[in-house]
Amino acid sequence: METVVLLTLLVLSGGAVLFITGVVRVDVAAVLVTLALAWLGLVTPVQALSGFSSSAVIAMLSVMVLGRGLDRTGVTVRIARAIVGLAGRDERRLTAAVSLVAGGISAFMQSVGATAVFLPLLLRVSSLTRVPASHLLLPVGYAATIGGTISMVGAGTLIILNDLLRQRGYVPFELFAVAPVGLPLLLIGIAFFYFFGDRVLPRREGTRLTPQEELIRNWRLPCQISYLRVPAKSPLVGKTREDVHMISGYALHLISIAEGGEIVYTPWRYTRFAAGQELGILGEDRDIERFKDDFDLEWVRAGESTANVMADPNVGFAEVIVRPYAPVIGKTLRYLEFRVTYGAEVLILLSGEEERRKDLADIPLRAGDAMVVLGRWERLRAFGTSRNFVLVTPVEGRMGVRERGAAAAVLCFAAAVALTYTGLSIPVSLLSGVIAMILLRVIPVGEVYRAIDWRTLVLIAGLLPLGIAMDTTGTAQFVADRLVDLVAGYPTLLILVAVAVLATTFSLVMSNIAATVLLVPLVLVMAGSLGLDPRGLALLTGICTSNSFLLPTHPVNALLMGPGGYRNRDYLVAGGALTVIFIIVAVGIISLLYF
Repeated sequence: METVVLLTLLVLSGGAVLFITGVVRVDVAAVLVTLALAWLGLVTPVQALSGFSSSAVIAMLSVMVLGRGLDRTGVTVRIARAIVGLAGRDERRLTAAVSLVAGGISAFMQSVGATAVFLPLLLRVSSLTRVPASHLLLPVGYAATIGGTISMVGAGTLIILNDLLRQRGYVPFELFAVAPVGLPLLLIGIAFFYFFGDRVLPRREGTRLTPQEELIRNWRLPCQISYLRVPAKSPLVGKTREDVHMISGYALHLISIAEGGEIVYTPWRYTRFAAGQELGILGEDRDIERFKDDFDLEWVRAGESTANVMADPNVGFAEVIVRPYAPVIGKTLRYLEFRVTYGAEVLILLSGEEERRKDLADIPLRAGDAMVVLGRWERLRAFGTSRNFVLVTPVEGRMGVRERGAAAAVLCFAAAVALTYTGLSIPVSLLSGVIAMILLRVIPVGEVYRAIDWRTLVLIAGLLPLGIAMDTTGTAQFVADRLVDLVAGYPTLLILVAVAVLATTFSLVMSNIAATVLLVPLVLVMAGSLGLDPRGLALLTGICTSNSFLLPTHPVNALLMGPGGYRNRDYLVAGGALTVIFIIVAVGIISLLYF
């Protein structure tokens, strides 16, 4: 074994360990891989940085911005509402209809974004129709993931695939070259849940409650607001709510402070109490009484509420989910100054299966964490357009979606797709659509940068040099020769199944982007040695690295875990069957088209 091959394999192994263990973020791991390759002289400095100017990065960036433009102008929400309205309340028909549209949308935008569009609507439908959320969310999320295989820009794995083919002198696939595989996969996946959803999905009975009633009942939220006045001689004067341990010591939440005719809702934790203030406090009667006696406060009026409705019409509850790859991940509520930044109080934090109601300020947030927050309606609405959170429950009034410019957004998007058939490359066509959206004021320039998931782009740019190193050092040839020795003599169909299973397995233990960068150079060399179509084998690999249904580690699966109340076992049961179907269908169609 040559030294450069050994060094490349060591870098590859080290990168795999970083991805699997999660010691550092995936984007940091990717950059470390690139630097290691450059330090060891396995790639040139130009090659080490070539990923940041690659077509894959430009295409992925453009897809993110185009998707945000359609979302912020209300196009995707309008489609979602129309489908939910037409499908009615029949569980199977509703699931199939929404899954079909979510899959179609995700052909041109990230699957997480397509899923997030439908999440609040599906939860609302669940509360009104008695259809369990656990029966609606997972099929739609899986459909959005599969929908990424309908076009060459729907999934990051396929965008990377085209770039890897171009680097090695192969003709990249056209925009809808993968549709003959992706469309049957989507339809069969929808049919699977239509006929067998009852058997593989967990069930929890729904109730006919309003969103606020449902939150209060399901999360056992206090809904009594009592109003107390702070006398001049009260020991509370000059202290903050943290000084007196309102949450940890009394299980009370400070909702408002009225002073001098002005009311401040969800005040900052460092706001000091002063004589004459009127405090609106959320909590149980016994805790309010204890707090009142300990600090010599005066009643203005006692706790007000009905059984299920918040007393103050200006405030309410909402449930929000931390988006995968959101910038707030790893940060604490205290670091974010959550009350000041978002104007809301976090009452409950559900991380995995652990629910916490006290001492929340210093817990790092994770992707998929569910939070129940309280605040003014206009501040709650802002969560609906946040890049950090998905607003699960509807709030009073409109959601604040900007519906002006919807026609221009659709026109820009359609024109970008049409340009791919004029001879322009996919990245150039999509980037033209982005510029058109900016010039037509569909999306402000500042929001363009916020729409981009920089972590994903750095991940892609950082890993592409690994593919170059595997090719130029002969590592891909070396590993491929070993694999060819193992499968030589077997029928082509079994070789395709082996490649599909290998790609699926790699996508479960590392990111699907990393799995694609690692495997595509190998299968291209293997195809030459075995006399198979290299583009067909590479396409099968790019499709099967999107086969991520077994674990909640995929961003879409993580997003749905909290709202659907799913456990790891639920993914293994429903995703296990779908994984097998996915491999069978993908291998079957690819073998017919290319072999």
